[in-house]
Amino acid sequence: MGIYIVLLKGINVGGHKKVPMADLRNLLTTSGFKNVKTYIQSGNVILESATKDIARIESDITAVILKHFGFEVSVLVKTRVELERIFKASPFSEEKKKASYFIMLHKTPDADLVREASEKVYEGEAYHIINDCMYWYCEKGFGRAKFNVNLFERKLNTIATARNYNTMLKLLSLSA
Repeated sequence: MGIYIVLLKGINVGGHKKVPMADLRNLLTTSGFKNVKTYIQSGNVILESATKDIARIESDITAVILKHFGFEVSVLVKTRVELERIFKASPFSEEKKKASYFIMLHKTPDADLVREASEKVYEGEAYHIINDCMYWYCEKGFGRAKFNVNLFERKLNTIATARNYNTMLKLLSLSA
């Protein structure tokens, strides 16, 4: 059994795609996953799976959510080692890192797409695309930023989901 961190994109935001965590835990448990734990309402799950095929885990979870809740959700699965690598690779100072976001990408984008996307600059905001993560910091905070994850998903041709520093720490702790 391997331990995996499952990140669901865009659930329980603004009253859309409501997924109660107790229901999600039960659904994943009855679907064959073990020791299913959730953290806060924004789609963070730690679970064990007999399969080591991440693409299969993602597609299985996508399918059961669609069948049970009636809508599609983007699912990103990482191992603890991958999540720890992403966390440690932040290019920001410790102070900025604590106020930054880790925007995990479903796949590492093509270098040409990264160069093109990196041309976009916003005052008071900084981001770095390193492998399968975009590290983002904004002086004014997420809600006041000009940065738009959806724009970068289109430019990089991949799906992405963001987590803040504290959530990353908690997911690493829960998956230890």
